[in-house]
Amino acid sequence: MTRLAHGHALATFAGDQLLDAWFPAPALGAAPEGDARWLAARSLDEHAGPVAALGVERRVVTTEIDLDATPVDALDVHLRLHLLSHRLVQPNTIVLDGVFGLLPVVAWTTHGPTTPEHARANVPALRAAGVQVQLVDRFPRMTDYVLPEGVRIGDASRVRLGAHLAPGTVVMHEGFVNYNAGTLGTSMVEGRISQGVVVGDGSDVGGGASIMGTLSGGGTERVTIGERVLLGANAGVGISIGDDSIVEAGLYVTAGTKVTVLGTGPDGADEQVKAAKLSGVPGLLFRRNSVTGAVEVLPRTGAGVALNAALH
Repeated sequence: MTRLAHGHALATFAGDQLLDAWFPAPALGAAPEGDARWLAARSLDEHAGPVAALGVERRVVTTEIDLDATPVDALDVHLRLHLLSHRLVQPNTIVLDGVFGLLPVVAWTTHGPTTPEHARANVPALRAAGVQVQLVDRFPRMTDYVLPEGVRIGDASRVRLGAHLAPGTVVMHEGFVNYNAGTLGTSMVEGRISQGVVVGDGSDVGGGASIMGTLSGGGTERVTIGERVLLGANAGVGISIGDDSIVEAGLYVTAGTKVTVLGTGPDGADEQVKAAKLSGVPGLLFRRNSVTGAVEVLPRTGAGVALNAALH
């Protein structure tokens, strides 16, 4: 069956170019028929009109999209990003092919979006009006459009619209969450969650830790972090990490990393394999031998990390 979604939005246009669209209540399914299709949109009418300082116009628009089809324009993309941040869909469950080619580079300001060209040409007027450019990018900050319940974010500029943050998630100041990525449960995020990556319930992405984006291992595996996982400070992974596992601080493990699995070979001998072979395997400790420098893996028993409930 075709999966549809719809919503009404307050969209910002520079001429005919759509810069952004705010969907206050996106929904799954087909749009209502007839007058009901437009009824909810009327609440945004009072906010429509030209914004002279930014050289843009805000218009109320309504759209319906096919979630399993390739996005067709910027309005389509913005609705998909809102669905993710509203937690109506999870990362990697809707089509997002080609989104970079559909989104223009925008100057996101404290008063809303404008074009970089307008911002460069009107610096004195913008300063006099108290307008500050916060970032120049294709994706805006999530918190300018969606404030998911039960989430704390230390630095809003490090969480893009389209991030999926489950209740109980804490994103500290150095944490980063890309679009089509995020958490599926209570998590501590002090490192980087790249596009396409999901982190399971009860996991801790340590300070400066990095998770490689979308696909690894030659494009055959999607990177995920399981439940109750600890990625130590400044660690990094390019493979999926299974439940109840730990990656030692400062250790970077990619699909091609040669690792020594202790005591699992014939007669209890050590076995050397590529890390890709251990992708998603639960209950492992990844560490670096402080004497030889070799990357070692040990099986571990019991549950993984336990987050401090008072922080979430």
